[in-house]
Amino acid sequence: MPSGALAKRLLLVSGLILVALLLAGFIVGAIGSAMFGLGDGYVSEPEIHLAPQPIFPASLRDRHLGLTADLGHAADAKPGDARGEGQRNGTEAHSFPLGITQFAVTNTLLSAWFATIVLVLFFVLGARTKSLVPGRYQSFIESLLEGVLGFCSSVLGPEMARKVFPVVATIFFFVLFNAWLALLPFYQFLGFTQDGEIKAHLLRSAGTDLNMPLSLALISFVFVEYWGFRAHGFGYLKKFFALGNLFRLRPMGLIDAFVGVLELVSELVRIVSFTFRLFGNMTAGEILVVMITFLVPFIAVEFVFGLELLVGLIQAVIFAALTVVFLSVAVHHGEH
Repeated sequence: MPSGALAKRLLLVSGLILVALLLAGFIVGAIGSAMFGLGDGYVSEPEIHLAPQPIFPASLRDRHLGLTADLGHAADAKPGDARGEGQRNGTEAHSFPLGITQFAVTNTLLSAWFATIVLVLFFVLGARTKSLVPGRYQSFIESLLEGVLGFCSSVLGPEMARKVFPVVATIFFFVLFNAWLALLPFYQFLGFTQDGEIKAHLLRSAGTDLNMPLSLALISFVFVEYWGFRAHGFGYLKKFFALGNLFRLRPMGLIDAFVGVLELVSELVRIVSFTFRLFGNMTAGEILVVMITFLVPFIAVEFVFGLELLVGLIQAVIFAALTVVFLSVAVHHGEH
C-alpha cells in the first residue's frame, strides 16, 4: 500500500488527468468544436433509432435498413411515397416495419438472448460448487437471492414468498442484467456499417424495445391475477363486479358498481404503467449516453454511465417490488 504522501500525490495526479480529459472532451466534442471552429467534432453525429432494427437474416436487414438498393420496392413505390422517392433518388431509405409473414431477429431480441445466457451462467456457476462453507462467489450469489427472498417475505409472508420467489426473482434479475449489460462498450461499436458509419447495432438494450417491457408487464399481470383466482376462486371477481347491492336496488349498489369499475380500470392500467415506465427510462438512458458521447466525449460519459447503473437497479427494484405489492393486494384483498 502506498504511504500517505504518495497516496495524496497519486490522487492529485489522477484528478489532474481527469480534469484534462474532461477539458479535452469538451474541446473536441460537438459543443467545443462549434465554439472553436474545429470541424465536425471527434464523434460523428449519432442516428437515434427508436424502432428495433432487424439483424438476421441479412437480406431483410439490408432491405429494411436501406443498406442496399431495393430496386423492386423502389419501382413498385407509388409517386409521392417517401421511401420510393428516396430509393429512386439515391438517398438513404428509412426503416419500415416487417410484413406479417416476415420474421427477423432484431438487435433487441439478440440482446435479450445474450442477457438470458449471461444470467443463467451467472447463477449456474454460483451453484455448481455448493459447500457448507461458501466461498466468495457463492456467498455473493446467496446474498442476492436472500435479499430478494427477504423482501418477498416481508410483504407476503415466508410461505407465500417461497411460492412466488422464482418469478419475482427472474423479473428482477432479467431487468437488471438487461440494463447493465447494455452499458458494455461493445454494445456501442459492434454493428453493420455503411460509408464508415454504423447503421444498425448488433446489440441494443432489450428495454428500449417496447415489446420486452410489454411482455414483462403481461407476465406480471397474469401472474398476479392467477394468484388472485387461486386464493379466492371466482369470488375474486367480486373485487371488480360488486353488483349484489345494485341487484337488490339498494342505494349503495351504484357506489359499489362504480368502485368496481375503478378497480378494474386500475388493474388494467398497470400493464400500461409497467410497460412505459421501463421503456421510457431505458430508452432515455440510451439516448442520453449517445448524446453526451457526441457532445462531450471521454470523462463526462462516465458520470452518465454511473447514473445509468443506478437507474437500471431502480427500475429492476420497482418492477419486482410492484409485482409483489400487487400480488399481496390480490391475495389478501378480502381481508381489507
